Amino acid sequence: MTPFEHVKETILASPKRWLITGVAGFIGSNLLELLLQCGQNVVGLDNFSTGHRRNLDDVHRSVGAERWTKFTLIEGDIARENDCAKACAGIDYVLHHAALGSVPRSIADPKSTHRSNIDGFLNVLIAARDAKIRRFVYASSGSVYGDHPGLPKQEDVVGRPLSPYAVTKCVNELYADVFSKTYEMECIGLRYFNVFGPRQSPEGPYAAVIPIWIGNLLSDKPCVINGDGQTTRDFCYIDNALQANLLAATTGNPEALNTVYNIAVGNQTSLCELYAMIQESLRSVRPELHAVEPHFGPFRPGDIRHSQADISKAKRLLGYAPVHAVAQGLDAAIPWYSTTL
Repeated sequence: MTPFEHVKETILASPKRWLITGVAGFIGSNLLELLLQCGQNVVGLDNFSTGHRRNLDDVHRSVGAERWTKFTLIEGDIARENDCAKACAGIDYVLHHAALGSVPRSIADPKSTHRSNIDGFLNVLIAARDAKIRRFVYASSGSVYGDHPGLPKQEDVVGRPLSPYAVTKCVNELYADVFSKTYEMECIGLRYFNVFGPRQSPEGPYAAVIPIWIGNLLSDKPCVINGDGQTTRDFCYIDNALQANLLAATTGNPEALNTVYNIAVGNQTSLCELYAMIQESLRSVRPELHAVEPHFGPFRPGDIRHSQADISKAKRLLGYAPVHAVAQGLDAAIPWYSTTL
């Protein structure tokens, strides 16, 4: 039995109360589905600024009416202290994923990014402290590595941030570290590297590249690669991120607490390679699709050129063991997109 399977069996035998902030978002809704399937009681907080009610409807259909009764939605904003206090009341574990994502969004509107990602983060952290929650697990980002050129990225070696979004994630990690020392909270940060999968929306100007390209290819629209196509990322399928959350929330290893972890696969995939993989995976569900050459546009400001995570720390201390590489993750996600878009 893997550590992840053991965790699922353990929490199924002893249900707890969980808070997921950003519950209607991509990662949040997938966490909700997993926890409800494990028989947990879940409170979700979301203001629906970037999350979607259809994601919650999708979870409802997936888990069924009986398990859905264990979910309570609070429509509120992490930027409001009272909403955070209400959401944290009686909670055992907080999985904090509410944020304004996207490097380009943060460059276009740094003030809103700061309000959500720093002010909101601090509000949730204080509410969790006051509610005496057991553990606070939060979403950080590989963007904190900034301009440091070293590969693979190791948790204790970071550079200067390249965007307002990256700044907010650096501040989150600093606040969590200070709260763990000052208030004896148990905090764990997860530095996500380009997570993808079902319920990741292709809509809007700040959508992630994988759902955009899948949606465009399914609709016979051109796909644009920013730069020369040789930019690399460590793309991580959603199931790997879900595993990391449960392992982080429930680990009994004292050495694993009050730190941050890279959550990825540990590989590099160029944008050109990714585009070819998506086309290949799409042919399994839409064999009539023709190969389409991508268009190339300018590099995006604030983007890191190359990214690859060292995941040895998460493996060693949490028992993290990613089960989907990029190709396997795309094969798992494509059927959802092909029936939804």
